[in-house]
Amino acid sequence: MIAAKSYAAQSATSDLAPWDFERREVGPHDVQFDIMYCGVCHSDLHQIKNDWFPGIFPMVPGHEIVGKVVAVGEHVTKFKVGDLAGTGCMVDSCRTCENCQDGLEQYCLKGNTGTYNSYERDKKTPTYGGYSNTIVVNEDFVLHVSDKLSLPAVAPLLCAGITTYSPLRHWNVGPGHKLAVLGLGGLGHMAVKFGVAFGADVTVLSTSPDKEADAKKLGAHHFVVTSDKEQVRAVKGSFDFIIDTVSAPHDFRFYLSLLRRDGVHIVVGLPSEAIQFPAFGVVNGRKSLAGSSIGGIAETQEMLDYCAEKGIVSDIELIDIKDITPSYDRMVRGDVRYRFVIDMATL
Repeated sequence: MIAAKSYAAQSATSDLAPWDFERREVGPHDVQFDIMYCGVCHSDLHQIKNDWFPGIFPMVPGHEIVGKVVAVGEHVTKFKVGDLAGTGCMVDSCRTCENCQDGLEQYCLKGNTGTYNSYERDKKTPTYGGYSNTIVVNEDFVLHVSDKLSLPAVAPLLCAGITTYSPLRHWNVGPGHKLAVLGLGGLGHMAVKFGVAFGADVTVLSTSPDKEADAKKLGAHHFVVTSDKEQVRAVKGSFDFIIDTVSAPHDFRFYLSLLRRDGVHIVVGLPSEAIQFPAFGVVNGRKSLAGSSIGGIAETQEMLDYCAEKGIVSDIELIDIKDITPSYDRMVRGDVRYRFVIDMATL
């Protein structure tokens, strides 16, 4: 076994603290890479607090992971020692179901294996995430990372990036489309960057007037304060797509009213409370309320390659792992522009 260091939650009521554990030995098809940077996702906090479902403790969060390969199994063909590598939200799947065969491992019919707070395919060995110094992953779920971009700023692409890239590609959002980005946080700022890069006319919808300058700096063409009745009236029934990144409860009826006929409201944020909306919100105008998760492995690699080509990365604040608890507090308050990333050299 491989000795590993981490920060872990021992229960849903405890703060993260140092915890030593063991990774599996490098198997014939495995890649081991030492973790250099790990992004901090809002879902990390949701999961250690049991907001969505009972967690597996001790829990080592983190699924926006980049580092350098230090060992490969004898049958590994895609990586070599010294390569830059990354792992996102999953580390395995059944490989055989219809969705996996279609390259949509995130929708594995038997359930994909999460990078943390999940079980390996044996259904009994817990997975531990990227708030640690090293990780071992099957090569099919490891991604190539370009050295053209800032590595700390690449880390959030493994979740925040692909979570917004995938639905925009799926619905072919591009020139001629009016795209609204609801919420300008870790997910939202990436949705703005991709929407602009794909050629859409991008509007940020926000409750915070003070984010307008940031939205425009990120490339958004328009900004609407959703509490301003005049601004809202001007965009009512106008958007082809809304990509909804908000993880707190909000009024879906209101936002559906901003869509034009056949518009699509795409949910990527995950509020802990159930979504409620009147049927008339979608019936009037033949509108759709849809959802999207992360992308499959091939699409995630496509996204990373696209970002390397276009020079797209996340806007980040690099932190010491010892500051993770106050950073969670700031994240809840929206006091980060726009993603925390842990420098794992501080572990």
